[in-house]
Amino acid sequence: MLVGPTSMIARLTTLFVLVSSLVLMTLGLVIAASVEKHFEDQDMDVLTGKMALAQHTLEKLGPMNDMGAVMQSLDNSLVGHHGLELMVIGSNQQILFSNTMQTFSISTITDSARHSPSKPAIWESNGQSYRGIAAQVTVGPPNSAQVPVTVTVAVAIAIVHHQVFMASFLKTLWAFVFAAALLAGVLGWAVARHGLAPLHTMREQTKAVTARHLSYRLPVDAMPIELGNLAQSLNEMLSRLEDAFVRLTDFSSDIAHELRTPVSNLMMETQVTLSRERSESEYKSILESNVEEFEHLARMISDMLLLAKADNGLFVPHLETIHLAAEVQALLEYYDAVADEKEVHFSVSGDGAVAADRLMLRRALGNLLSNAIRHATPNTSVGVVIQEMPDDFEIRVENTGDVIQPEYLQRVFERFFRADPSRQHRSEGTGLGLAITKSIIVAHGGSISVTSDSRTTAFSIKLPRKS
Repeated sequence: MLVGPTSMIARLTTLFVLVSSLVLMTLGLVIAASVEKHFEDQDMDVLTGKMALAQHTLEKLGPMNDMGAVMQSLDNSLVGHHGLELMVIGSNQQILFSNTMQTFSISTITDSARHSPSKPAIWESNGQSYRGIAAQVTVGPPNSAQVPVTVTVAVAIAIVHHQVFMASFLKTLWAFVFAAALLAGVLGWAVARHGLAPLHTMREQTKAVTARHLSYRLPVDAMPIELGNLAQSLNEMLSRLEDAFVRLTDFSSDIAHELRTPVSNLMMETQVTLSRERSESEYKSILESNVEEFEHLARMISDMLLLAKADNGLFVPHLETIHLAAEVQALLEYYDAVADEKEVHFSVSGDGAVAADRLMLRRALGNLLSNAIRHATPNTSVGVVIQEMPDDFEIRVENTGDVIQPEYLQRVFERFFRADPSRQHRSEGTGLGLAITKSIIVAHGGSISVTSDSRTTAFSIKLPRKS
């Protein structure tokens, strides 16, 4: 059978009732045992006194023909003690004296006197309960064979009034325990409801969190300590969700913004082309132009997918040992023709080995070199400096040319950001190069920064040393 979720108030109330009932029952049993022990001590005071009197009287017994006078003395000692029984049993199991007609089991009494003398025991007679003690007592001088004469003496007291009191006491006690359990249930429900009120308040406050209000945070200081940690965890989760939501929104906006222009160009060019009949060479020229636009779109989509994977932690580099100087030299050979066209020279200094994904690192360095060549002043040098640091390797790509304004230095790694808004032509790239470079370096556990002044613009990459 399926069991649905249980209310926390119901759980706490049930636990409160169970614990309270257990404590009350234990307390009641302890009190009952104490009262019973008190009654036993009272009875033992009487029984041990009478046992000592009987022993003293029997020890003074002379020849057995004085037995009648002794028994009369014992009978006189019991005057005024209602409910007190005294029996003297001879060695041949015959009853020598009994002050009443109560008959206890002789074998029980003699066994008690033999195995546990003067220890209290409960005996039954005529449907009534007695607490009694028994002991063997030497009577007078030895017999003619010089063997000591012993008898068994039993003293008992009725405990009916004790039993009646205990029955009434236990009945009242259990009734009190039951009533107290009901009261504990009501109080426990009220206490649990009051104690969980902050949780109800937290639930109401979380309703304010929507897709349009992800910046809302729970008031941690107003919460109890136990819920404060939970509220803090929820706030941290909201921060992560807000960050992811903002990145997703920016990603969607960037895609819409950057795809709108090339798609509009393609549509307009196609509509103009279809507006009238054209020659085969004209159609071919238009299609070649469209291919160029499609290639630009394909590169942009590929770059956006790469950034999306990096943002969600799905980009995992396949590490291998990379010798930086050799890798940079190979890239410079690739850009050699472009550099010659702009009359830019290369210089490389330093070396080092890092653990990196070769293709990804080549793409990151290629973006920086392409950027440096594009913005370098003709007849200047683009330098790559590889320097070993205490904890990592620094790769610095420097060029002399266009200056990045100080207010743009922190934004050059944003998607589609261009320090010069006029440079929007396809030849300037997709506007994602530096954002991709930063994602690649961060995925390798490194960092990237940029400085720019009137003389030099330098991008600095720091990668962990090869472990």
